[in-house]
Amino acid sequence: MNRRIIWAIARKDLLEVRQNNMAWKPMLIVPLIFVVVLPLVVILGPTLLNIPIEAFTSDPDIQVFLNNMPPTMKAQLDGLNSHQMAIVMLLGFMLAPMLLLIPVMAASVVGTDSFVGEKERRTIEPLLYTPATEHELFAGKMLAALLPALGLTWLSFLAYTFILNVVGGTVMGRFWFPSPVWLPLMLWVAPAIALLGMTAAVLISARTNTFMEAYQTTGLLVLPVVLLVIGQATGVVYLNVEIALLVGLVIWVIDGVLLWFALKIFSRVRLMARA
Repeated sequence: MNRRIIWAIARKDLLEVRQNNMAWKPMLIVPLIFVVVLPLVVILGPTLLNIPIEAFTSDPDIQVFLNNMPPTMKAQLDGLNSHQMAIVMLLGFMLAPMLLLIPVMAASVVGTDSFVGEKERRTIEPLLYTPATEHELFAGKMLAALLPALGLTWLSFLAYTFILNVVGGTVMGRFWFPSPVWLPLMLWVAPAIALLGMTAAVLISARTNTFMEAYQTTGLLVLPVVLLVIGQATGVVYLNVEIALLVGLVIWVIDGVLLWFALKIFSRVRLMARA
């Protein structure tokens, strides 16, 4: 495959996404809420808004969560007061899977815009008549979705780390984040989820006629992440390094199968027929 052709397709898609408000604005809302708003509420709320943090730590459901917590996680709470414990539990443990919504949403939004957006802008026919092979077309679309998804995810993680250590450090009295599970989540699981969202979104967008139709369909991709969030919050699953590596491995296997299937059925002729 020609790398220059692949990069040219990806660069063109990235420029078009930047001009499509419906594509890039949703990508910023989720990081803003989970990376900035929620951490500031948890860290500053008890002092600025008089939120009773003791009610959280004394809640029966939280006590069950604490009692069933693995020893390695429980050790991170030793010697903490109620406010510090709430910060570590909510922002260090429970919110961990929530940030995985960022790569899947970002990749699916850009992937959705890849083909169906070109249909709506009536720019897909010139693209399909270029010398690029089908694999080069697909690779270019894939690269255009993965780059912003991973870039936004890792920038969000850095911003999250900054807020938790700098703003949260005023309460914790030290730099305490990230905990060990966050590194495999960001470096192993997040790229796998981004690839899953991208592959599914590109396939869906290639077979739908409007951006909104494709966007609504790709919304189902967040369900596995939501289930993981619920499992972590309810104590059904306690994310640690081993579980994060296992979850990532499962997703990478699914990615491989889905990518093989996508390349097998991807057809320039079908796209021309639907353009």
